[in-house]
Amino acid sequence: MRIGILGLGRIGAFHAETLSGLDAVESLVVSDPFADAAKAAAERFDAEVADSPEAVLAAGVDGVVIAAATDAHPGLILACVEAGVPVFCEKPVARTMAEGVQVLKAVEGRDVPIQIGYNRRFDAGFVAAREAVRGGELGKLHTVRSTTLDPAPPPAAYIAASGGIFRDCSVHDFDIIRWVTGREVTEVYAVGGNRGADYIKEAGDADTTGAILTLDDGTIAVVSNSRHNARGYDVRMEIHGFTDSIAVGLEDKLPLRSVEPGVTFPAGTPHDFFMDRFTAAYRAELTAFTEVVAGSRPSPCTVADALEAGWIADACTLSLHEHRPVTIEEVRQA
Repeated sequence: MRIGILGLGRIGAFHAETLSGLDAVESLVVSDPFADAAKAAAERFDAEVADSPEAVLAAGVDGVVIAAATDAHPGLILACVEAGVPVFCEKPVARTMAEGVQVLKAVEGRDVPIQIGYNRRFDAGFVAAREAVRGGELGKLHTVRSTTLDPAPPPAAYIAASGGIFRDCSVHDFDIIRWVTGREVTEVYAVGGNRGADYIKEAGDADTTGAILTLDDGTIAVVSNSRHNARGYDVRMEIHGFTDSIAVGLEDKLPLRSVEPGVTFPAGTPHDFFMDRFTAAYRAELTAFTEVVAGSRPSPCTVADALEAGWIADACTLSLHEHRPVTIEEVRQA
């Protein structure tokens, strides 16, 4: 099949590399506002260059991958749907939930599949955790712990446009908690602080946060996030039930150092970047998109799915600012 790529920054170029190695993909058509980025990708992956999103859609593509700036996501998603072309879009659907809801309303009832990029759904560990929970191996759940710790904060310009740590970082934890447990979040309480880069505080954001999520069956989920984890990129999940407990990310490249006498675990080189930690998951995610394009599977992460994680992020942001518990229905109705 022939796949278009809109946006060739860090993640777009990474997707181009991944797609070029998939058996199902015969050719790529790439476009970026910066002509040099498109030209470099075309040379590297033997791709065709188009000078606009419209040109990509007119180039006979079977599907489109959107890795452009967040502000462009709504318009590009709708352009693909109007053209009848299946679309994969990196999260978020839009900068604000109001814009995201507009996108959802615009695509409801259309038969063009849309897949939103939440790569943890394709990580082997998280897939196994979901199967264990859904298969009843853990019994009734009582506690979930989800962690995302970045090795260093992104640049100031990125922070200013990110929508805040809950929408930019924690949202991956929120999505994977819903996906693994099969439960919905009803209420949150969030705290945060600034112990590192001044520009994060100046942007009105926190660099380290914690959130308590109450799920609709009474399970408690604890989410921990930080922009500062000097040892590496740390993504983990613990799931505790009345029958058994399991963990995702408890492997030799875990960026933690044990101080227990005689313990050598973890012994590997710590993960230092999200692309390192989730290389296989990204490949599985884009492989799934080719199957969506081929019509052999439904979208594994819809616009509606992505908005649910966004509501949790909005609730946590409000909770942090107002120092109180916030229900999901409160922000959904706002």
